[in-house]
Amino acid sequence: MNAQQTLTEHLYVHLVVIRPISWQSGQPGGGLPAPAVEHDRYVSPGGCGRPAAIPVRLLAFLAAAALAGLAACSAAGPAGSGRAARPARPARPGHAGHDRPRLAARHTAGVPVDPAYFSREACELFPPLRGNRDLTVFLDAGHGGPDPGAVGVTSSGRVIVEARQTLAVVLDAMALLRDGGFTVVVSRTGAGPVARLGPGDMSGHLLTADGVRDDVAARDVCANRARASVLIGVYFNSGAAGAAGCITAYDPARPFAAASLRLAGLVQSAVLAAMNRQGWQIPDAGVASDTTLGSAVTAADAAYGHLILLGPAKRGYFTTPSLMPGTLIEPLFITDPFEASIAASARGQQVIATGLARAVGQYFAIAGHA
Repeated sequence: MNAQQTLTEHLYVHLVVIRPISWQSGQPGGGLPAPAVEHDRYVSPGGCGRPAAIPVRLLAFLAAAALAGLAACSAAGPAGSGRAARPARPARPGHAGHDRPRLAARHTAGVPVDPAYFSREACELFPPLRGNRDLTVFLDAGHGGPDPGAVGVTSSGRVIVEARQTLAVVLDAMALLRDGGFTVVVSRTGAGPVARLGPGDMSGHLLTADGVRDDVAARDVCANRARASVLIGVYFNSGAAGAAGCITAYDPARPFAAASLRLAGLVQSAVLAAMNRQGWQIPDAGVASDTTLGSAVTAADAAYGHLILLGPAKRGYFTTPSLMPGTLIEPLFITDPFEASIAASARGQQVIATGLARAVGQYFAIAGHA
C-alpha cells in the first residue's frame, strides 16, 4: 500500500469526524471491555461456574429491543422457561423494519435539486406530508461512496460501516420532519457520494484529500441551493477502546454562530435524552466548538481549523460555505461494541431520528416559527 492510500484511508475517518473523547470503561456509562471472544463477556472463563454479570448498558439495550420485539408479536404469551426472549435481529439500514410503521415516507422518491451538479441519489428535496411550515431542513448523512467512514463491530460481532448507519438515521429523521410539516433536503439517499467526483478526487478506489474535501463541500452547496433554514450533519464517532458518548459541534466563527449554538444545544439535549430514556446510559460529552474538535491530516487542513461542513470560507482551500445556522452531531461511538449495536439497529436509528426531529421543532418554536 503506497503512502497516498494510507493517507487517504486515514482521511476517511478523521477529516470530518470529531476527535474522540476519552471515556474510560471503568466510569459510569463508559465503554464496554473488548475481550477476544464474544461469549467471554457473559460467562466466566472455562464456560462453567457462576455467570459473569451482564454490563448494565448492554442489559438495558437488549431489554429495550426485546420489549420492542414482544410488542410486535401478535400472539405473545409468558415463556415457560422464564427466560427473556432473544431480541429480533434488527432490520438492515435502508429497509423498513417492523418498528418503523410510520416511516413509509422514507422510501418515497425525492426531487433532485440539481442533477447536473450532484451525483445520482444525492441532494434530493422532499416536500412536507402534513401542512406546510414553509421551512426547509437540510440533513447530511455523513460519508458515502468511496468514503465509508469509520468501521465498527457490534456486540454480536457484526462489522458495520458509518456511512450506512448515518444514512438510515437521516432517512428516518427526514420522514418524521416531513410528517411535521417541514420540507427536507438530504445530502444523499443512496450509498454513493454527493459530489460528481473528478479525476483529481480519486486515487485508485480511494478518495484523495481533495476528493474528501470536495464531497463534503458539495453538501454545503446542496443546503445553499435548497435555501435551507438550518443544516444538521449526522455522523458517528470513533476512538480507542473505552471511548463512548454523544457530542455535538457548532462553528463560532460564522455570523449566525449564536443560532448555531442554540441549535447544537437543542440537538445534543434532545438526542441524548431520547437515547437515555431507553436506559442506554450514553455519556454526555456536551456541545463543543469545531475549532477545537477537528482532526487535521494535511497542513492545509490544520491551517483551516474548522469542520468543512460548518466552517467559513478560506481562499485557496474552501469557497462554498453553508449560509445558514448549522450543527453536527455524533451521537455514538461506532467503535464501542455496545454503542455500535445501537447505531446498527433499526430501533436505535429511529430513537436518534426522533431526537433530531424534536430538536428541530424546538429550535423553530423558539425562533417564533411554531
